[in-house]
Amino acid sequence: MKGRILCVDDDRDTCEMITALLGLSGYEVQHALSVGDGLAKAQAGGFDLILLDWSFEDGTGLELCRQIHAFDTKTPILFYTGEIDDAAIQEALSAGAQGYLIKPVAVDSLLQAISGYVQSKD
Repeated sequence: MKGRILCVDDDRDTCEMITALLGLSGYEVQHALSVGDGLAKAQAGGFDLILLDWSFEDGTGLELCRQIHAFDTKTPILFYTGEIDDAAIQEALSAGAQGYLIKPVAVDSLLQAISGYVQSKD
């Protein structure tokens, strides 16, 4: 296994695609469809990377990023979102995110970005 990833995205299809894609690449993926669920899973810990979307019915990825960063400054947070506003990108990085990818992203680029943050467990 290359590492454990938490994918927090309100779109079930995106979560399933990420789970399948990263699973084929040797990662274990859990997903959450809301800020509340994402926070609970992040608090349980054990992840090597958190992939985070921007908009949710129960809050924002920015809020979740800040909440996670308040208790965990070691797990990298990588925004993977369609939010393209420069101010949003800067806010995300200021809130504790290590990176920001704008959807859609080529599969190779996504895998390369993830592998840059996750140390192999082999």
